[in-house]
Amino acid sequence: MSFDEEVSRSELFELVQYFSKYPFRARDTNSKVEGIQKKCLQLFAKDYKFTTISNNNGDLCGHYPLKLVILESKLNSSESEKPDSQKANDARKLRDLFVKARFARCRSRFVVPVILFEGKNICRSATLSGGAEIYGRSGYDFLFAGGESIPDDPLEDLNGVNSTGPLYSSGDYDLFDRIRGQDIRLLKTLRVKYICDLMVEKKKVKFGMRVTSSEKVDKIQRYSDFCLCSVPYPGCEFFRDFKDNEYNADGLHFNWQQDYVDTKFSVPDLLLHHQGIEWNNYQSWDLVTLTQNYLHLLIGCVKDGEGGLLIHCISGWDRTPLFVSLLRMSLWADGRIHQSLSAAELLFLTVAYDWFLFGHGLPERLQRGEEVFFFCFNFLKNIASDDFSVNSSPRRTCDKRSDSIGQFDAGGVLLEDRLSRRGSNSSLGSCSSVTSEQRTSFFMVRR
Repeated sequence: MSFDEEVSRSELFELVQYFSKYPFRARDTNSKVEGIQKKCLQLFAKDYKFTTISNNNGDLCGHYPLKLVILESKLNSSESEKPDSQKANDARKLRDLFVKARFARCRSRFVVPVILFEGKNICRSATLSGGAEIYGRSGYDFLFAGGESIPDDPLEDLNGVNSTGPLYSSGDYDLFDRIRGQDIRLLKTLRVKYICDLMVEKKKVKFGMRVTSSEKVDKIQRYSDFCLCSVPYPGCEFFRDFKDNEYNADGLHFNWQQDYVDTKFSVPDLLLHHQGIEWNNYQSWDLVTLTQNYLHLLIGCVKDGEGGLLIHCISGWDRTPLFVSLLRMSLWADGRIHQSLSAAELLFLTVAYDWFLFGHGLPERLQRGEEVFFFCFNFLKNIASDDFSVNSSPRRTCDKRSDSIGQFDAGGVLLEDRLSRRGSNSSLGSCSSVTSEQRTSFFMVRR
């Protein structure tokens, strides 16, 4: 594969090499990180009109990109001619909501739109904060930041939220409800309809304390206006088993009987229309089948849903980028997003923006053997078929989709040298042959 001038092969290797050594933190930026951010903006600009929201020094979130990209419309489409009031997103309004809603989510990882598909936002975030985190972070903000993010007017906070509903059931409108109200307001401003929660727990417990919660177990049903999808998926620790199994996900099963696993697969029937999938059997699926079927579900939400989609796990930096990245690459392969980008450019964008700049801790994951990042790209061979296409009347044939997916390793970028040591000659997309010399290590520096 030949790389165009926008992204070179050496830039891809340098990106992954840097990513494997240094975790991203917005407060610890340098010229290298700024260059990666700038390249992402250049790649978004090839196909979209957008505005950026500054997160310099981590003012909004310590491990979100320095500049949050708010996509407004596609270039060269009638949407780009619409007045600002009709753009997909209003960055000025969102910036204000980000400030007010950020404490509602774990580690201040508030809801952010990252993909725009047919005017619908695909968003990411962490799960809901527990009470201790909400009060702790809000108190710190009040003392040291002037309380900018603490909403003052409860009636204004609930603009667009069901103010006659359960938020008033306790009789007291406290800070906890105010922050939750702002999170809901942000979701509705982004026109999110579906919330897909990848947690295997109802609430995350550490040292005997419930530190996070989930929309699906909100006692007073604040999130009842949304379509809540409980799609439990193994956390990063499970991917040690993937590494120990010689990076083979076939036949690899998660133990659903562990004590901390207390949630079940639960999705409204109207979304479970994909033929041939017995959703009640999800606990019997291996890692490949589980990931394939969950991706089917997410694609169905994107393709046929009435609104946008939010994907989150606990902190939103392992399982969340896995599925966000798979969706971005799948929709690109269908020719529906990022149409101007080559495979190399799209690869750079998803590694840099979806993983690195949104805080995936690759150095620590590599040290622990929790290789969810490598699994994401190794998994591409399992979604090359047209079964995963959003095109009802495909603009690209099945073979062309397979070719598009296959391009991600045609230049020898994504297969580790250990694959060749196992004697594997298959590419990720099973549509191109690669010499042993090309099977350069994906992770340039390994500990």
